[in-house]
Amino acid sequence: MNTSQIDDDYIELDNITKEISRLLFTNLNDILKARLSAVIPNRSSNNFGNENAPISAKYDCRIKLQYHKNIMSSVEEGMIFAVRNFKNKNLQSKDDGQLKQIYTLLVASRIWPDHYGLRGISDHTYYPMQFEVIEQSVEDWDTDDKSTMMIQLSTIPINYDLVVSIDKNKDNEIKYEYVRGFSYPIIGDSVFLLNAKTVSQMYNQKVLKKMNVQMDSLPLDVQKSLKIGTIKMFEDSEDKIPIYINFDNLVRYHFGIFAFTGGGKSNLLSNLLRKILKNTADTKIILFDISCEYPFLLADIFADGSIKSKIILENKVNNTDQFYVSVVKPREFEDDERSKKGLDVIFEKGLVTNFVKPYSVTPKCKEVLNELNDLKNEVGGKPHYLDAINQIHNTIFQHMVSNKLTESSFIDENFVTVLSVCATEAIKTFKVNDKSGLYAWAFSRSTLVSRLKKQDKDGDSDREVAVNIAGTKPYDEGMTEDDILKLLEGDTRLVCISISDPYTIKELSISITQEMLKRRKRQFKVKPHILFVFDEAQEFIRDLSNARGIDRECSEGIETLLRQGRKYGLGGCIATQRIAYLNTSALQQLHTYFVGTLPRPYDRNVVSNTFTIDNGILEKTLEFAPGEWLLSSYIATGIENVPIFIKSDNSEKNIEAFLNK
Repeated sequence: MNTSQIDDDYIELDNITKEISRLLFTNLNDILKARLSAVIPNRSSNNFGNENAPISAKYDCRIKLQYHKNIMSSVEEGMIFAVRNFKNKNLQSKDDGQLKQIYTLLVASRIWPDHYGLRGISDHTYYPMQFEVIEQSVEDWDTDDKSTMMIQLSTIPINYDLVVSIDKNKDNEIKYEYVRGFSYPIIGDSVFLLNAKTVSQMYNQKVLKKMNVQMDSLPLDVQKSLKIGTIKMFEDSEDKIPIYINFDNLVRYHFGIFAFTGGGKSNLLSNLLRKILKNTADTKIILFDISCEYPFLLADIFADGSIKSKIILENKVNNTDQFYVSVVKPREFEDDERSKKGLDVIFEKGLVTNFVKPYSVTPKCKEVLNELNDLKNEVGGKPHYLDAINQIHNTIFQHMVSNKLTESSFIDENFVTVLSVCATEAIKTFKVNDKSGLYAWAFSRSTLVSRLKKQDKDGDSDREVAVNIAGTKPYDEGMTEDDILKLLEGDTRLVCISISDPYTIKELSISITQEMLKRRKRQFKVKPHILFVFDEAQEFIRDLSNARGIDRECSEGIETLLRQGRKYGLGGCIATQRIAYLNTSALQQLHTYFVGTLPRPYDRNVVSNTFTIDNGILEKTLEFAPGEWLLSSYIATGIENVPIFIKSDNSEKNIEAFLNK
């Protein structure tokens, strides 16, 4: 290739670069002129071996901007910048008429102004001179003096390249895509800021395509229903950038919401649940609400006749006044007369019931097996006692297999007969002392028959619940665990279990999650998706190193659901204000997370380490107002594992609209 041909190629590329800049980038009305000044490798050797050390990006890319007083109010953390990288060297010109420009994408993590005069002084400078220079610098910031001031940016790679293709055979048609991976940027080259349209396309196009949605053809109310909020980037501009997520992927692959008290956690969660129900065909939600606040936060959904729902309280409520007192309201609505009227509507629809745990409930096979395990722990020092217990266990297990019983199956008279016979035979065979607890347990198993007969006699009233749900009676007699499972197997789409007693709600969460997982495995079903929501998750999935008894069993059960559930269409949502107290193995199953303000460094470090996000980005969350979030997802957003600063829609507007009716 001769020199003139090379010059022509560079002229053409320069023109194309200008066209790319016009379409994809913004210079903020000609005030943004920036260059990449340095790419600094991050070294974190001091944190080696410390599992709680925050994640740091591989490189810190420093950008210098010519000073303009409006830049400091226009550029902020979270904005995406692009700079050409070294892959352009061999891809600038192709014989097939294709030209390419490849940019490394960087997200701003810090921004600060720099004044040459202030840099020239130190603590050793003559004091009056220090004050004079500092005082004079104040006036400089109101000018556009580029000789004494500039703006510096610290950015980190988002591990995506923007590949722009230009087809010379099609009138320089421009196409672009995002390719995962990091390419070393060209130091000293111009840096560009992605414009609002490009940012919207980057975050949303893949999601909308997956959902087969054409936004322009939808009514405005449907468009508002689909978006979860707006991107904080360019939030001061006239055109707000909406943010969309794939609701099916959000549900099936689990998500978490983490924020300190007052960060808007309940507001965001209720809004996401509302949008999931309205924008999916048949997704079901079961909400474990230990704070008893979601009957009000989702009042418009419960009052919506097109979405079948149920509220299960701890105690029976006989009238609307009792229901009103049982539900926690946001501070703004506590003294609002409309609140009571709104809850009246829900109560009169017959949606409110209570959880029934009768003392005479039929035991399950699991309870018998657990009793045997407890007996093993009590007689650990006596081998012949252990042999007796193992013989009983094996006989019972064989009976369960031959009769196709699971641990969640209720026992019957046949089961009790087998248990009683094998227990007494084992006691005699291994000569168990008649003063021991094992002996007393074995010879008392036959009494379970009378308990079963009492349940058959008294259990009819509990079974009337299914009839009550159909609407033949205004208020039912309560719901058992089995009735809740029937709701999930039926056409009910929202079940809110608002029980403040930790032990009761944990027991329910253990048994319901385990049973639904077993049923899906047996049925080989994936749909409809069922979302299990655990608000105040520190009560349900505690760190296993500090969990004992039912706390440990609950944490392990939910961890199992999160590890195995996505294969069977069972998703999980975890919402908490203290992520540091949670089971990290369960946290690692989350594919999407919303992070609000977390004042404690340890909580931020856990997020950084668990979700591989730079701690410098997380520190931006300390500035968040209620309703502002850092969103990142491996599967539900348009671009994988890239932090997005968003402002969520306000759920209380939906409540206001409902109450105004």
